[in-house]
Amino acid sequence: MENNIPQEWNKFYLKDVSFVNLMMRRIYNVLIVANPYDAFMLEDDGRIEEKIYNEYMELGLRYPPTFTQVSTTEEAAAVLRSTVIDLVICMPGNADNDAFDVARDIKGKFPNIHCVVLTPFSHGITKRMQNEDLSIFDYVFCWLGNTNLILSIIKLIEDKMNLEHDIQEAGVQMILLVEDSIRFYSSILPNLYNYILEQSKNFSKEALNRHAATMRMRGRPKVVLARTYEEAQKLYDKYSDNTLGVISDARFPLKSAAKAFGNEVMPEVKPKHRTDTFGREKCPDAGLQLFRYIRKNDPFVPLIIESSESVNRAKAEAEGFRFVDKNSKKMSVDLRRLMEEHMGFGDFIFRDPETHEEIMRIHSLKELQDNIFNIPNDSMLYHISRNHMSRWLCARAIFPVSAFLKHVTWEKLQDVDAHRQIIFDAIVQYRHMKNIGVVAVFDRMKFDKYAHFARIGEGSLGGKGRGLAFLDNIIKRHPEFNQYENATVQIPKTVVLCTDIFDEFMMSNNLYPIALSDASDDEILKHFLHAQLPDSLIADFFTFFEATRSPIAIRSSSLLEDAHYQPFAGIYSTYMIPYLEDKYQMLQMLACAIKGVYASVFYRDSKAYMTATSNVIDQEKMAVILQQVVGKDYGTRFYPTMSGVLRSLNYYPIGDEEAEEGIASLALGLGKYIVDGGQTLRVCPYHPNQVLQTSETELALRDTQTQFYALDMKHVGNDFKVDDGFNILKLRVKDAVEDQSLTYIASTFDPYDQVINDGVYENGRKLITFSSVLQHGVVPLPEILQMSMKYGAGAMRRPVEIEFACNINNDRSCEFYLLQIRPIVDAKEMLDEDVKAIPDSDCLLRSHNSLGHGISEDVVDVVYVKYDDHFSAMNNFYVADDIERINRKFLADGKNYVLIGPGRWGSSDHYLGVPVKWPHISAARVIVEVALKNYNIDPSQGTHFFQNLTSFGVGYFTVDTNTGEGGFVNKEILDAMPAVEETQYVRHVRFEHPMRILMDGKKQEGAVLIPKE
Repeated sequence: MENNIPQEWNKFYLKDVSFVNLMMRRIYNVLIVANPYDAFMLEDDGRIEEKIYNEYMELGLRYPPTFTQVSTTEEAAAVLRSTVIDLVICMPGNADNDAFDVARDIKGKFPNIHCVVLTPFSHGITKRMQNEDLSIFDYVFCWLGNTNLILSIIKLIEDKMNLEHDIQEAGVQMILLVEDSIRFYSSILPNLYNYILEQSKNFSKEALNRHAATMRMRGRPKVVLARTYEEAQKLYDKYSDNTLGVISDARFPLKSAAKAFGNEVMPEVKPKHRTDTFGREKCPDAGLQLFRYIRKNDPFVPLIIESSESVNRAKAEAEGFRFVDKNSKKMSVDLRRLMEEHMGFGDFIFRDPETHEEIMRIHSLKELQDNIFNIPNDSMLYHISRNHMSRWLCARAIFPVSAFLKHVTWEKLQDVDAHRQIIFDAIVQYRHMKNIGVVAVFDRMKFDKYAHFARIGEGSLGGKGRGLAFLDNIIKRHPEFNQYENATVQIPKTVVLCTDIFDEFMMSNNLYPIALSDASDDEILKHFLHAQLPDSLIADFFTFFEATRSPIAIRSSSLLEDAHYQPFAGIYSTYMIPYLEDKYQMLQMLACAIKGVYASVFYRDSKAYMTATSNVIDQEKMAVILQQVVGKDYGTRFYPTMSGVLRSLNYYPIGDEEAEEGIASLALGLGKYIVDGGQTLRVCPYHPNQVLQTSETELALRDTQTQFYALDMKHVGNDFKVDDGFNILKLRVKDAVEDQSLTYIASTFDPYDQVINDGVYENGRKLITFSSVLQHGVVPLPEILQMSMKYGAGAMRRPVEIEFACNINNDRSCEFYLLQIRPIVDAKEMLDEDVKAIPDSDCLLRSHNSLGHGISEDVVDVVYVKYDDHFSAMNNFYVADDIERINRKFLADGKNYVLIGPGRWGSSDHYLGVPVKWPHISAARVIVEVALKNYNIDPSQGTHFFQNLTSFGVGYFTVDTNTGEGGFVNKEILDAMPAVEETQYVRHVRFEHPMRILMDGKKQEGAVLIPKE
């Protein structure tokens, strides 16, 4: 089927419409000039402001105007000079000063203010209007005391003010009303606006939440009033591509019949002409002439003649125009029916082209998507060949799809099935586009596999929920995320149970007494598991199961999690459940998981943390995130190709890396492996070819991932435990070989040639190097990570940490999912001091090439190698033995120290440095390597145990005493201090007060300050 679709229609991009930019110009303040009687009637009997307000609310409109009432020209002028007025309405005056005189006087003094005259009609007023120039007024209306006319006047002027901008901005549609009879358009406009606003309120229900519905109403069709042929023709010519339909009187002013058809000369019009209210001569078939002109340009635009002359019915219908009788008592009903049938309002009705009987009725865009392949060919052809579908979409403010389909005509394609596919694809893309970046209200009728993010309840989304919604919005605002043909970037399908569900659960089950008690975690969980969730959630959960058809992660999202001002991540539980065909069994597991997350708020560790952070436990509220687990089903286990944590600041940059270029930790399998401190691959997204852990064979064998986590798909019981990882499998990397999940992320070690080959080969140990991704660009991972850091940190205005997961397919395509974003707020990283500005006299040592970040103020010990300008590396083996023994004592006492020595720490070549292993120096808080005049070794930057440095937050300082600018160690102070312990090669000294250790990871400045009394 797709082969019949031209390339430009097979791959297309719909541009979203920002409804917030529509209807920017509004009438906010209205001045009514009326005689005391009319003013009283409006205020007391009419209660105009209250009525207008109520009408706005009933129709779902915002920004109702405020009204000021005066009774004289002088009072009006005073108000206009002191107040911003958008519209002046002049009502019937008295014998000495009528509405026209008042309006003319105001317009003369304030020419830029919209001015409308309301007047009752009598023979005298009609005669006067024929002899006056009324063009200085915006409009003249017939006033019979109906306040809904005021609303129509306001909307008519607002539509005129915003018409050009909104059409250019979004493709908003115009309904052109051509009518010169003041009495008639004063009567029809309130009915017309009431119908259009009701329809816009109805179609806005398709929006994903209340705010989106309100915004979408701004895209309703605009009504534009023309009172002469020339005015109508000019409007149509300008906005023909955006004309939803035209409603026209048959008889109205026409200067030149010939002019209407350009070079074509129309037959002379013989019938008797009449004049309008303004004394202008009317042409009896001006409406028909206008419609002929329009029909030549557009054969399908709906055209409706309304006339009080019954002879015009036959004329109109003979030329294929619709007709409404002005004299009919049900004229408004007839007009609404024709607008619904031909201008796209109401439901879309597929009809039999022969009998015109209804075949299928479509109420919403989702229904059209679901049924597009079930419509008979002849009915489908009938509607698409007449542009009906595009018009229906326009009337519902679905402009991107409508604009696209308008160009996919039957003449260009001539394939019904191809049309179906194009319409289906356009709707899917539109719904996906509208779902991204929006927190929808969960609706069982709308939530399907194309839905994205929804909320159940009216409370807060919680910290993680807000972060997810924020990530979704970032993706929407930056379409370059999805610029790659083989990669999509998104968040997983998500539903959030808001905090009010938590409140209802706690109160209805009376759980606070046990929750706030000193009961054990197991006892609290037991009580929570026996409690009942609201029954109203059951049907919603079944809908979510059907939409995802995937394992589900049940994640905590408390009010305090991921807060900008304090660290609160990882405190509460996160469970995962497998996807089951038995939905009732899956429902039981989901309910247990949700209750387990709720219970974790009140576990002992949670309470202790709340106390430590000065928060009150009973004020904590918990939302719960139900989220599609990213991964693939490998039969008995489920896991993603890759999980990762991305930080926009790298406090351990090596080589030419910069701190602001960030760092990513990558791993095979579920991200829990990373959170639990497993061995990951660290890579800077801007330097994907520089991976320290794979730079040497020895490092790759020692420092790459050997295990991974996966969801156990066989564990389907309700035996939920306090340990949220009870159904998570811990597997060996070689177990993934049989899953064939390592194709693009592993390398193979050849034990015979002692080399590592990129790719998976039959023999040899498999190493998780991600080389095909990082070095060979199988998927654009580095580029996506760069954008994630750039836009995430930029939007939050601070460094961020982002969790992500990715599936890589055999065809080299990938689905990249952003899972969570949080600000980096680790307390030890709150470094406000300028380390470089600290005087040298205050420093025990200083480095201009340091790794690590933060402040430490609890270390009193220094262990250093005894060295001078004649240092010899011959004894480094003995140095290593001494330091290992001293380190064991620190481990036993649970204390830390500053370690100082020449050369590279951890080098296997003792001529280059002290050959220690990580366990030999694991109690060091800061490690300092010093370059000497006679022992000037290139700095290692901690590469020999880099994983341990980053995992434990250990500082690594490089001091080059040769350059004069490489920092210094004030060894004289250390040498002068009494030794706690001293060997031939090593001294251990202790200060009476703690040293201040400062590390600025952004600037790579480090200093250890001399303790002060």
